[in-house]
Amino acid sequence: MNKSLFFIFFFIATSVFGENNQDMNWNLTKGASRVSSEVYSLHMIVFYICLAILIFVCGLILFSIIRFHKSKNHVPSTKSHSLRLEVLWTIIPFIILITMAVPATKTLISMEDTSSSNLTVLVTGSQWKWHYKYLDTNISFYSNLATSPYEISNQRIKRDNYLLEVDNPLVIPINQKVRFLVTSDDVIHSWWVPDFAIKKDANPGFINEAWTIVNRAGTYRGQCAELCGKNHGFMPIVVIAKEQTEFKKWLLNQEKKMEQIKLEEKK
Repeated sequence: MNKSLFFIFFFIATSVFGENNQDMNWNLTKGASRVSSEVYSLHMIVFYICLAILIFVCGLILFSIIRFHKSKNHVPSTKSHSLRLEVLWTIIPFIILITMAVPATKTLISMEDTSSSNLTVLVTGSQWKWHYKYLDTNISFYSNLATSPYEISNQRIKRDNYLLEVDNPLVIPINQKVRFLVTSDDVIHSWWVPDFAIKKDANPGFINEAWTIVNRAGTYRGQCAELCGKNHGFMPIVVIAKEQTEFKKWLLNQEKKMEQIKLEEKK
């Protein structure tokens, strides 16, 4: 019993205060986008409500055990029901559910609103790589795993980003709304970037939509989150978010490269 209580309180403490300890962080990350922050806030609201319910119920049980213990010669109540209690335990859970449902609904509606985007990227999954196409431009490329085969076969020391590095990362601007159209060439994949709170299935013959507004520049990593074959674990996602001026420069350089490739193909 004492061990069980210890593990319960240990889990609660690390869940609440874990974000201050990067080596033992069991909580969600706040991410780098507006939606991911909303998801984090929603998660914490629900967590604290559940924690309050847990404390109340456990406290009520302990109070009842101590206050009405058999050794104190209490006479059991003969009441079979209480209208007041039945009304309370119907109304209170209803209020709790509404408290959780309102912000959850707002967040879900926000996550599905892909309108008024500044940039649209077509994301296509295939066994076992990602293809990115910037719509309204001639820029498109494949993004393949860049981890050395020697690391995979344990012939070299694995680096920090083992199986989470690619040859051609997706590049997007910060503080602009980027819409993703997610589909597949073959089987079902799933485009998952935790820092953006995006996880969209890539279904062949269908197009799913997602969007993000990244708040800060940086490199963000994800993976295919749908079992898609023997090399499913070798299908990472790397997104580099740049300042808008840097992104425009990158865009111009990529367009020049694509034009050169087309000229060489014609020759």
